Amino acid sequence: MAEHFDLIIRGGRVVVSEGVIETDVGVVDGRIKTLGALGRADATRVLDAAGLHVLPGVIDTQVHFREPGMEGQDDIDTGSRGAVLGGVTSVFEMPNTIPSTIDKATFDDKMHRAAGRAFCDYAVAVGGAETNIDQLADLERLPGCCGVNLFLGSSTAAKALEGDEALLAILAKTQRVVSAHCEDETRLKQRRHLVDGGAPVSAHAEWRDAMAALTATRRFLAAARKTKRRVHVLNITTAEEMPELAANRDLVSADATPLHLTFATEDYARLGSLIQTNPPIRDARHRDALWVAINAGVIEVVASDHSPHAREEKAKPYPASPSGAAGVQTLVPVLLDHVAKGRIDLARFVAVTASGPARVYGVQGKGQIAPVFDADFTLVDLAARRTIEDSQMSCKVKWTPFAGMTVTGWPMATVIRGAVVMQDGDVLGKPTGQPLRFAALR
Repeated sequence: MAEHFDLIIRGGRVVVSEGVIETDVGVVDGRIKTLGALGRADATRVLDAAGLHVLPGVIDTQVHFREPGMEGQDDIDTGSRGAVLGGVTSVFEMPNTIPSTIDKATFDDKMHRAAGRAFCDYAVAVGGAETNIDQLADLERLPGCCGVNLFLGSSTAAKALEGDEALLAILAKTQRVVSAHCEDETRLKQRRHLVDGGAPVSAHAEWRDAMAALTATRRFLAAARKTKRRVHVLNITTAEEMPELAANRDLVSADATPLHLTFATEDYARLGSLIQTNPPIRDARHRDALWVAINAGVIEVVASDHSPHAREEKAKPYPASPSGAAGVQTLVPVLLDHVAKGRIDLARFVAVTASGPARVYGVQGKGQIAPVFDADFTLVDLAARRTIEDSQMSCKVKWTPFAGMTVTGWPMATVIRGAVVMQDGDVLGKPTGQPLRFAALR
């Protein structure tokens, strides 16, 4: 009797830890059962992957779906729909909503909102603040919690954690990786006069300068060293931070965004506040240093920092214009274009979008194509040339700073726990996303 599978992905170039192999993948009960020649097996569904690369499902570890409190910009439905359209199988939702996710009630509310509405699998970060330090050890143990997230510099709907005493206490009382947006709030306040009263949007990089990022990262690393705790720096942007990260790799990991890997200060003239983000887009010297760090393994994750704002808000004169841009749907095609241009290879793409995020955060069952792992796959055509357009975007604001960019490489199908949820640009079925699982704590 022929072996039966729920799903067979047939004839693709499958990216495994050892390299790329042409093989079939058999799935049973939402998990990978076997890799091999399955021509004689039957399946409830067969997905033809001829000419495609089958990658481990992409994990975007930093999204702001704006729910609750800012649903006019995006929500869990539209945001997660954009994720699967872009080949993303799992997301981490950040805490700076209104209200912030800082206690069990707000955490439970966000998880409840995601249940039955998220098209991809999901986790929720808890915000660390001076007011909830004693709750964090319990909060990080909640199912679906990816850890504690801090802002060392203020940003959209987020208050800065300025005191070292609170930072050290948070690190001492928690076990999961603590992530932080690293800009020094004191320096931001001191330099705010540079943009008050009006300035070109390019002044964003002068106000929130490289020293503001470096000072905060050094502070975060010093606290991690003092408490002997694993930490993760979000949205790394400067060349000067790279040696600091490299010297502390036993305790620190970091991520970069496609915005900072693609654009530089000269792009402000063309795109203006559409590429205004925190930390800022900087000059090409910093962008080039990020690529070196990615290929050296110093930057272990690339995340979108999906942060949509309405176009009319973005059109306000700087500095009234808000920082942030949609990105979850463009993460994969933009990075694949960088693969096509030779900035990274496909193995490194997988490392920073799948296996790296799973390892850094302790995600269970994700990040690899191997037996027993969840059957999460991002199927891509590395040769497809497509132009990114605003009209393609699922997020409510319907614009992207990458609009008009022709890329080589495109997500053709998204599979989550054995279910084909996107194929050829169409979202299939109802939302069936589930909370992510994380390594157990002591």
